Amino acid sequence: MPILPLPACLRTAHPLWQCGFRPFFLGASLLAGALMLAWGLFLGLGLPVLPPAALALPAGPFGWHAQGLLFGFGFAAVAGFVLVAVPEFTATPAFAARHSRALAGCWLTGVLASGVAHPGAVLLTAGAWGGLLGGLLVLVLPRLWADPGRPQLAFAWGIASLLVTALGHQADLLRGLPPQRWLHACVGLMMILVVVALSRISMRIVNLAIEEYHASHAVLDSGADAEDADALEGRHPVYLARPPRRRLAILAIGAFTLAEFIEPGSRVGAWLALAAGAAVLNLMGDWHVGRALLRRWPLMLYAVYGLMAAGYIAMGVSMLGGLAPWLGAGRHLLTVGAFGLSIYCVICIAGRNHSGLELDERAWVPAGAAMIVAAGVARTSLAWPGLPAAWVVPLAYALPALLWTGAYALLAWRLGPVLWRRRADGRHGCMSV
Repeated sequence: MPILPLPACLRTAHPLWQCGFRPFFLGASLLAGALMLAWGLFLGLGLPVLPPAALALPAGPFGWHAQGLLFGFGFAAVAGFVLVAVPEFTATPAFAARHSRALAGCWLTGVLASGVAHPGAVLLTAGAWGGLLGGLLVLVLPRLWADPGRPQLAFAWGIASLLVTALGHQADLLRGLPPQRWLHACVGLMMILVVVALSRISMRIVNLAIEEYHASHAVLDSGADAEDADALEGRHPVYLARPPRRRLAILAIGAFTLAEFIEPGSRVGAWLALAAGAAVLNLMGDWHVGRALLRRWPLMLYAVYGLMAAGYIAMGVSMLGGLAPWLGAGRHLLTVGAFGLSIYCVICIAGRNHSGLELDERAWVPAGAAMIVAAGVARTSLAWPGLPAAWVVPLAYALPALLWTGAYALLAWRLGPVLWRRRADGRHGCMSV
């Protein structure tokens, strides 16, 4: 019997596999909208749209919802970013298309298997996450280790920690134990990776905004002629992502994550949550570079840290004051808000730049970002006491999910064709413009 040829999109020559970030950014965008839409229809309207595993897992629908977004959506975003960032940061060639295809296969297997309520599916999911994160670690660790000074080694530690978290989560599922501690640990690890990644991205984005702002205002502000504009170059502030502030934030977030894993709800954890919020606020001080901060790209990245700080502060206040609803509200500021917005920004920036396009200056970009921020705020508002009539509550749960879905649907619509097709500039590879 003749062997049927592979569909064009599965062949390594297809543009989808040209760079490692392409399948993962596309998959993350599509999965984010699908998962959150299903959750909004279920939680807000009571429609039976969740897979069997959502009801059979020890943590129930909420556990399925959390693992789908953290592992399915989150792991795709991490893999996409690392596969494009590590070659650029270490000045090494792009990873081979066969590696991208193999890792994407592991990811898709994990996403599909996690929706099946069977011990065999739990084992299959563990193998899929292990293949994805373990394979990613095998690919990037030699390059990170060989890089002089090893400045990017934090990415390897982050991937290894996520691997332990994913396998621990699946082990608790097999034993019939609630796996929330692993999900909460994954949130902390994702926040650390967000800080690490944004410190790299922001150096380019914020300084570019500073240059553009002062270039457009130099002549007006100085009263000089156009010929004198070049003389004003270098008189504006420069943004630096200072390592001490970043390390303090990472240390505080890590300390809280460890304390919550060992003893959830402790007063030590509460104070560490407040310390994490304060450390992130301190980190934001680097961003205060004047009016250039108000340009769309720096402001969107700055909002990620604002949501992160607010989330940890809300959790700390909740744990100290016994305000149980605010614990969930703070965690949603981290996940729906900081996590969702950071991935949205990274895909918008890296997805276009490494596909041969300049940053997208159209209105849909800030509109989508505003929808994610609104989703985080709307979800947090459910913690306020005295919600109105019962019929409003389902709508209040559905609204954040629909806003988040809308943002990622916009992203998939606008960026999906870019990721699917060849580079717009006619070049081959993953070089940024």
